[in-house]
Amino acid sequence: MCGIAGFIDRTLRDPEGVAAAMATAILHRGPDDSGCWVQREVGLAMAFRRLSIVDLSAAGHQPMASASGRYQLTFNGEIYNHAALRAELEQRGAAPAWRGHSDTEVLLAAVELWGLAGALTKAVGMFALALWDGEQRRLSLARDRAGEKPLYYGRTGSAFLYGSELKALRAHPRFGAEVDRGALALYLRHNYVPEPLSIYRGIQRVPPGTVVEIDQYGQAAAPVAFWSLTEVLARSPFTQGDAAALDTLERLLGEAVGLQMVADVPLGAFLSGGIDSSLIVALMQQRATRPVRTFTIGFTEPDYDESAHARAVARHLGTEHTELVVTPTEAMAVIPHLATIYDEPFADSSQIPTYLVSQLARRHVTVSLSGDGGDELFGGYNRYLWAQRVAQARGLLGPLRTSTVRLMRSLSPQQWTGILTKSRPLLPRALWQAQAGDKVHRLADLLDGSTSDMYRSLVSHWPSPQQLVVDGHEPASLLSELMQRRGGRRFQEDMMFWDFLTYLPGDILTKVDRAGMAVSLETRMPILDHRVVEFAWSLPLTMRLRGGSGKWLLKELLSRHVPRRLTDRPKTGFGVPLDGWLRGPLREWAESLLAEGRLCREGFFNPAPIRHKWLEHQSGRRNWAYWLWDVLMFQSWHEEQAEARSRSGATTEPVSASRLYGAV
Repeated sequence: MCGIAGFIDRTLRDPEGVAAAMATAILHRGPDDSGCWVQREVGLAMAFRRLSIVDLSAAGHQPMASASGRYQLTFNGEIYNHAALRAELEQRGAAPAWRGHSDTEVLLAAVELWGLAGALTKAVGMFALALWDGEQRRLSLARDRAGEKPLYYGRTGSAFLYGSELKALRAHPRFGAEVDRGALALYLRHNYVPEPLSIYRGIQRVPPGTVVEIDQYGQAAAPVAFWSLTEVLARSPFTQGDAAALDTLERLLGEAVGLQMVADVPLGAFLSGGIDSSLIVALMQQRATRPVRTFTIGFTEPDYDESAHARAVARHLGTEHTELVVTPTEAMAVIPHLATIYDEPFADSSQIPTYLVSQLARRHVTVSLSGDGGDELFGGYNRYLWAQRVAQARGLLGPLRTSTVRLMRSLSPQQWTGILTKSRPLLPRALWQAQAGDKVHRLADLLDGSTSDMYRSLVSHWPSPQQLVVDGHEPASLLSELMQRRGGRRFQEDMMFWDFLTYLPGDILTKVDRAGMAVSLETRMPILDHRVVEFAWSLPLTMRLRGGSGKWLLKELLSRHVPRRLTDRPKTGFGVPLDGWLRGPLREWAESLLAEGRLCREGFFNPAPIRHKWLEHQSGRRNWAYWLWDVLMFQSWHEEQAEARSRSGATTEPVSASRLYGAV
């Protein structure tokens, strides 16, 4: 796991110094080593920060030249099957005189034999890379299939820039820091900036599973896919029975876990006690020669504490378990650092516990496996079940649907909450809890419109963000394009497809990568091994959603290793009590960022709807915590950028590399 950065810029007097500054800005991604390679003739510089995981010797140093000298490579990530690729290269007589045993050296040899796309097609791994072809005078950027590793690129002035994080790009003297208001509008809808956009105009991300080629003048071609989920879905479906599916999944996932346990440094796993992490840890322990190190964060607030579940699974599997119970004060101490950690506006509040568990793990290990990806592949999100039930309700209501929606909207959420609370002896608990009226209005939104509108509503925070952003508009996004090209699948499959291509890389993988890298921890996700992904998408929907719940096949597999009583419970998020914090200990901080005068002066937001929600939230009449958190995370990020410019005296937005996060 490392950080990469670079540029094509013929105007610089000191390209080595600029490249070093870009690498220093992402020091946290690779504190063990650094390197730089410059081709002055074309103004190319390739910079690198190394977190040593495989081959800790100098033989793993980057940028690394190929045996022929044609290629220079900087590589962030892991090629898990590098040993098998090495053996194949040797068998074909295409192996060089190996300098060490790093996966980077193997990848370079594979590129020389099969070309970049061919090598990546054979590779099993997570990665973001930059490859310079001295013969073709061409720079190639590439990213892994699921998008586990980030890679930004774009032109600013006369320069072409790329890097693992925006911090690296901001360290270049030509970087222009104009906020893209269309991206800001999309951020307010989704609570993250959706790919391939970034928060900056003209800077984007390499899409997962693609290669972007840049000529010697810094002109980028359109991304070209070396792997496509759409093509995967066109393959033959799995037609065997439940038992065969279980055996196949155990074999594929077990192989992925085994490959991802290979490291020359201490390794462990996150364990929440849920289905996905418990399964990964069970398969790890099955292959380990000693107890696996597992890590869990607990909270003093009982409603948000699942540490007892993780403890029970760890005890059953016999892991070496480490648990840290965090107070609200300790959790909130992370908030001032979020803007620097996440590097652009990001408002999934589970970023806080994700950072804390990463920080805990890094005290003991350098690599940690996680169970991310199971929800998108095997139907784990509650919205898949919601959609199914709402679709059934739409069918039952038939011509009465319009009048039912009108009736539901005829009363305010506060009025509905009052009615439902008074009727609590007759209703399920979910219908008379605080802010129950919000759920009535949300259900009305789901019943109204098309099935695509239903999904859009389920994944939206601010439903009309263009009304919130000054001079803003909501541009077409990857999600809107995907929703227009439905492939004849069942609606729940469409939702999983859209989630895998948008929510997974934009939210989940961004959250885990930045949290881990902030403390120099490599995170690995066996469920996202592309062979597991392809198998999951070959399965009929009934092997994922069955019996009124999701992840049926994963649960069946887990039951071979862990008793159901330890993991069989309703799905909950990795949450924090934002609503209470914003009414209590965070109120003063939030008020300063949401002050009407400040919002007007900075010119990004129309203050009226924000102030309305803020005052309603403070009164306790409504819970607008997540909507407000979106705005607060942008405001905090914008403030951090302004402070960084002030410290450096620059007109662009370089971030000080001295803000390393271990003091949190």
